[in-house]
Amino acid sequence: MEETEDFVGQEPHPDEKLESRTRRVLSNTYQKLIQSVFLDDSIPNGVKYLILLTLIEKPSLDPIYIGLFGSTGAGKSSLINAIIQQAMFLPVSGESICTSCIVQVRSGCCEQYEAKIHLLSDQEWKEELKTLTKLLHRTEELGGEEVDAWDRDEAMEEAIWKLQILYGNGAEKKNYEELLRAKPKGKIPTSRIITLKAEEAGELSVKLDPYIRTKRRDWHGESAETQIWPLIKHVEVTLPKSELIPEGVVLVDIPGTGDFNSKRDEMWKKTIDKCSVIWVISDIERVSGGRAHEDLLNESIKACQRGFCRDIALVVTKTDKLHLPEYLRERKVGNQAIQSQREAVLERNEMIKIQRNRILKEKLKRKLPADCKVLEASNLVYTVSAQEYWQQALLTEEETEIPKLREYIRKRLLDKKRRMVTKYVTEAFGLLLLTDSFSCTDNLPNEYLHMSGLRGFVEEKIQLLEKAIDQCFAPIVQPLQEGVRNARTSYRRILGACLVRSRGNQGFHQTLKAVCLKNGIYASRTLARIDLNAAITQPIYDQIDPVFGGIFRAGTPTNSALMPHIDAFKHSLQEKMMEIGIRNGWKHDSYKKSFLIQEISAILGGLEEHILRKKRKIYESLTTSVQNDLKPCYEEAAQITGKKACERMKDIIRRGVDRQVAEGMFERAQERMQHQFQQLKNGITEKVKGSIATMLTLASSQGDGLYKELADVKSEYKEMEKLHRSLREVAENAVLRQGMQDFLLRMSPSKAGPPRT
Repeated sequence: MEETEDFVGQEPHPDEKLESRTRRVLSNTYQKLIQSVFLDDSIPNGVKYLILLTLIEKPSLDPIYIGLFGSTGAGKSSLINAIIQQAMFLPVSGESICTSCIVQVRSGCCEQYEAKIHLLSDQEWKEELKTLTKLLHRTEELGGEEVDAWDRDEAMEEAIWKLQILYGNGAEKKNYEELLRAKPKGKIPTSRIITLKAEEAGELSVKLDPYIRTKRRDWHGESAETQIWPLIKHVEVTLPKSELIPEGVVLVDIPGTGDFNSKRDEMWKKTIDKCSVIWVISDIERVSGGRAHEDLLNESIKACQRGFCRDIALVVTKTDKLHLPEYLRERKVGNQAIQSQREAVLERNEMIKIQRNRILKEKLKRKLPADCKVLEASNLVYTVSAQEYWQQALLTEEETEIPKLREYIRKRLLDKKRRMVTKYVTEAFGLLLLTDSFSCTDNLPNEYLHMSGLRGFVEEKIQLLEKAIDQCFAPIVQPLQEGVRNARTSYRRILGACLVRSRGNQGFHQTLKAVCLKNGIYASRTLARIDLNAAITQPIYDQIDPVFGGIFRAGTPTNSALMPHIDAFKHSLQEKMMEIGIRNGWKHDSYKKSFLIQEISAILGGLEEHILRKKRKIYESLTTSVQNDLKPCYEEAAQITGKKACERMKDIIRRGVDRQVAEGMFERAQERMQHQFQQLKNGITEKVKGSIATMLTLASSQGDGLYKELADVKSEYKEMEKLHRSLREVAENAVLRQGMQDFLLRMSPSKAGPPRT
């Protein structure tokens, strides 16, 4: 296909070349220094720190995880197959089949196709087995109502199905101890990892198929692979090197809304949170309504608040589907006449884009800061058709928008690689300069070597940084207080709605028991997620979400944005360093100037990832606090059996929540979140103090008599200097290229599609 060939044949980006050359230089330096440094006890620890910090092999790039987040049958697997140009590689959900676990797809340097199936550990399965047997426990006291509920209960059917698949028919009647002694039907490797390899994609697909999809519960004759399905935690698939899914990108098929198994459910949440991009996948017939779609969208927005996600898009699938007579009947009169099915599909798709783009932006504006980058995107909605991508009976390849999603992936990868390469080359240049300086015998003035002026300035600036961080966190207090008041007045109504079903208790008895066994949460692969803790704390999140997002956003310095204050701290240190250097004759010691400036950038740049990792714990502290406080009442309710068990469980939950609210449950949650913010502040300042102290000690080491002649790295230094100069040229050229593209677009308004980078 022409578009695909163009995509595959693209030249490596300048940033990619810079990274490759930088690695080669550092590898040469490493080989020269490693023997003399680590086998010589007289080498100062500071020098060893330098080598370890910079010269040992680093991963080329933390992967960009793109999460495809959607309900069963939404078209996630079909979309991945189209993007990687393998029609039936991942199993496609049908009426009787669905993807059963998280599947990660990436390309690598390997020549074969490879899959690793990760299983639950023995202990993890024992924990689930204990919960499943508790859920299936019945006493002789069950009456007619509970028997009917039991027969219809989704949670119970799921538990029976898992045990029968793993241990055979009748397993659901055995207790926990009996099942521990039972031998599973399928073969389980002691490593708990199954590795599959194949020369061709189709061959691996056939081998992988039984592991990553499940069939209907009335389907018999399952294979040996299918018999261990309940033990599968997640699957990693690696393709041979491909430009269609560049190295550094991981496409993640995230099915459903969680999992009953605690470890799989935790992995489900962590997978969402580590995605820097989330595509909410919804087929054309479900995009305009339905609780499942809204739940997935809300979970994606939460990922922006608590995780690494910076970009959300709605991908509408199966957009070739359209019933023409019905569409023409409902179409507004007065529009241009529709001549064909194709014209109707294109018109409908464009209308969907406009409508859903507006709705999604309005929803994001209510939850995220006004200057959040995702809100700047002109288009948040894509209308795709994987089927038409292969057949092209109705739409062209470009109109299926699969090539547009590939370009989306490439742009996100290059953006991240550009930031990483800038940091990597700059840090490596500064540190290589310092490495070269250890072979220099010139002595420098004591007043500079001790850097007393800089040390005192750093201490003063750290105190100011602590005050600035307090200013960032202060605006969260009032929304927290307001949210707590709202939660106190609305929790009974919210809880009541969660505990009511349209058919009364029928079909809800064991689901409610599952909720209690999992401390207020029930995650099913097919039904909407139930989370009582999140539901009753939602009024607090409604108040704090915009402020919380504002604290962790990037942008111009404000009282509430954390990272700009850290950037301002960095610039003030660098300016002071230049001032001290000029006063003490830095013109004779430019290598230390470069090292200190670049190392400060590296130290403070690394803080951003630390902050993002802590952000999740802070954000979830409200629901975690409430869940811990309500744990005793959940445990009490889970023990209830016999007649009217469902109503009795509900009553215990209601009374338990009332009691905890009266004792200050929401206020405690507020205090715990504020404590988490305080811990983050302490962690930031401790990291800054420790790293900068090490840096200054290392830079001063020569004057302290720590001179040691190392291998000659002058040639590597000169090459690194060229790369550092190239880095600036690449950045300048990127700005110029973007300006030219903008000019061409203005001059050619009819030009279709976004400009390529």
